[in-house]
Amino acid sequence: MKNIELEKSANHRLVDMVEYEPGSVVTKVILRKKTGTITISSFDTGETLPIRASPFDHMIQILDGEAEISIDEKPINLCTGQVIVIPAHIWNSIKAKQQFKMLSIIIKSGYEDVSL
Repeated sequence: MKNIELEKSANHRLVDMVEYEPGSVVTKVILRKKTGTITISSFDTGETLPIRASPFDHMIQILDGEAEISIDEKPINLCTGQVIVIPAHIWNSIKAKQQFKMLSIIIKSGYEDVSL
């Protein structure tokens, strides 16, 4: 993951902050705090993030393209502009049906008694 510093009080175009790379998932951290993280990622066609579960709710917004998000073994197709919240402690995976970019937000506030 590569950290990027956003200029504060300036307009930004999220979809342009990360490029597609053949055969890769590229992730850049936009903001990392004790209370949560915001990342942007690009997925090449066919790339996946393996099945996992997080102790925190996880919001994903598709910025470009189409993704398949599986939550508790139920596949859900999302396209540009759509948002989903993956519940904490539920098995999930992400697959690129075609190239796509996503904004990912994890907020840890309210989970202070849970460790990573």
